[in-house]
Amino acid sequence: MAETHMLVDNLASMWWIALAAVLGPVLALATRRKVPDVVWLLVFGTIIGPHALGLAAETEAVHFLRELGLGFLFLLAGFEVNTTDMRGRQGRHAALTWGLCALLGFGAGMLLLEGDVHVAIVLAIASTSTALGTLLPILKDSGAMGTPLGRAAMVHGAYGELLPIVAMSLLLSTRGTWQAAAVLVLFSAAAVAVVVVPGRFFSRLPLLRKAFADASNTTMQTTVRVTVLVLVTLMLLTAVLELDVALGAFAAGLLLNAALNATAPEHAAEIMHKVEIVGFSLLIPVFFVTSGMSIDLSAVAAHWPLLLGFVAVILMVRGLPVFLRERWSTTHSGLTARGDQAALGLYAATGLPIIVAVTQVAVSSGVIDGTVASVMVTAGAITVLLFPFAAARLTSSPG
Repeated sequence: MAETHMLVDNLASMWWIALAAVLGPVLALATRRKVPDVVWLLVFGTIIGPHALGLAAETEAVHFLRELGLGFLFLLAGFEVNTTDMRGRQGRHAALTWGLCALLGFGAGMLLLEGDVHVAIVLAIASTSTALGTLLPILKDSGAMGTPLGRAAMVHGAYGELLPIVAMSLLLSTRGTWQAAAVLVLFSAAAVAVVVVPGRFFSRLPLLRKAFADASNTTMQTTVRVTVLVLVTLMLLTAVLELDVALGAFAAGLLLNAALNATAPEHAAEIMHKVEIVGFSLLIPVFFVTSGMSIDLSAVAAHWPLLLGFVAVILMVRGLPVFLRERWSTTHSGLTARGDQAALGLYAATGLPIIVAVTQVAVSSGVIDGTVASVMVTAGAITVLLFPFAAARLTSSPG
């Protein structure tokens, strides 16, 4: 009976989450995508969650699906990143810009929080993240992916996801900083081995590689299964090493993208498309809906000055430095119009998944409470709603 009751609870919660996942695109299309799908998912999650109607709960099964959704979101973000651009001159400038943003965010935190170092670190990481996974469908739908603005947004987004995750692992870990750094090095070596060793194995057995490729469009879906195996392996590795699973997922995307483009570029786009279908059909919506379920709107409304203040901090310490660097220095992005430069700043300041992740870590370690976490996540949702919309208006106007 207890198992039956648990199954009913899990399925009932998943039914409401699945309904929200269906209604989100409907309303996004009804608003001509001016309000992105992800924002509607957060809104519906807030409505059905325990702080509002209480129709759905984050049961153990739902929580596991949420973690897989987070993994697929960061996997796809890593897939889309061009590692050549990250290593090039534009990438080096983007990394430097993120470092400057992080210093500004930490300084703002120390000033506003009267010297509370741990909370200042949380503020710096949250306010300098870029929601690359969230921006992907927005940039694709607008046709900006192949433009200099789209490529620049991808490079800033890559560092705006990777470096905050690394900072979380180093600065918010229960280990000492040097121990955390050693663990990161260990993870990096293991992650490369997870992708490279099987790749070398397949390269020496061309018949097996051809058989896998031929079966990729059958019910066996071999290439997608290998991709999922790599994703779960690296997520498991980060969990064992007590790192954030987002790091494992993002590393899986980066490494698989590089490996596929080096060995089988003709299959890279096909595999990514299939992974998008798996992720965006269920798992990624579960992540965003459950993120909305954690938001306590009454608490957020009672702390609206903090909400507006955090949105302003994100804009000032992430969006403004990106714009000023584009305006006053050579970043090799190819952006010359002021409107495009301002749009890049707004895209870079669009943050949500990392904000969700860092607030979860901070709450679990007692650095911040649930109310502050709700306010920060809501602020991230506001950036997703407003900043890409404003960026689209800027790029459609003369620079």
